[in-house]
Amino acid sequence: MKIIDDNLLDSLAAEARRSPRLRMNYNFHQSLDDKCHRFLNAMEVGTRIPIHHHPTKAETFVILKGKVRVSIYNDDGEVVESCTISHADGVYGVDIPQNTWHGLDCLEPSVLLECKEGPFIDHETDGIWHPRP
Repeated sequence: MKIIDDNLLDSLAAEARRSPRLRMNYNFHQSLDDKCHRFLNAMEVGTRIPIHHHPTKAETFVILKGKVRVSIYNDDGEVVESCTISHADGVYGVDIPQNTWHGLDCLEPSVLLECKEGPFIDHETDGIWHPRP
């Protein structure tokens, strides 16, 4: 059993602060080939997860600490829906349907619990949004 407590969140947040990407994952799944990916994602202010989608996978974000804005985009890169998830504000998470363009912005030091179907596919093959010419 792996315990999710303040010690784990604080140590993961410290690793995120030291990371050039300003974020750090803690995987509960054993392999990138596992059928279900469950992990913590610690992020520092300024972290932006770029607009991307998972053509065949839904994705769920649950906030454990902090505040993160999750936005949904159309094919032209325009925001069509946005939600700030924050435990303090009583908005605990979002579920993103498959093949939906989305991105995240970290508004204060945060830790998310994320869950999506495996196996892992790099965003470059999974679909990063690029502006239309």
